[in-house]
Amino acid sequence: MRLILSSEGVRNTTMTNEDGQVLYKTSTPFRFGARTTTLYKVVPNTDPDDMRDRLEAIGEIEWHAIGPSVMRLHGQAMMTDTFIPRHGIRGRKRTFEGPDGLPYRWDMDFKFVRLSRNDATRQELARFHRQRIGIIGSRREPYLDVDLALKHMLDMVVLSFIYVEKLRMDKERRAKS
Repeated sequence: MRLILSSEGVRNTTMTNEDGQVLYKTSTPFRFGARTTTLYKVVPNTDPDDMRDRLEAIGEIEWHAIGPSVMRLHGQAMMTDTFIPRHGIRGRKRTFEGPDGLPYRWDMDFKFVRLSRNDATRQELARFHRQRIGIIGSRREPYLDVDLALKHMLDMVVLSFIYVEKLRMDKERRAKS
């Protein structure tokens, strides 16, 4: 499954499928202090007279500069230091347990993030592909490839992706300055 992002800025983007249908949207209004990213999911409209889909807030991330951030998904609050703690010498690995009870791991490389099973197989299940502007090679929008085996927990994959990709972008920005 491919989620195409309208921008690499994961805190303010729209995610569509390959047919252009909106599946998720993120919004982070500017404000001083702790900012909050809200994750919306498209909910199909069941009214045959009104075929417009609607967006429903399903999750959010309260970004804290000091102390752990807070993630909420379907009303359940999770502190990032316990739900998706950092691992590795440079803290570029984040692990969590999925709703299926299996362990998962996000790896933050310098240019992309990828999700795999946190077991001996290290089976890759999702990978973010950044935008290409097309100077060398063809132009491409940024997208997140997600294995269909994760469809049952796609909301959690998307919310955790937003979190780790924002952390990766912050590290990249600091390295460039």
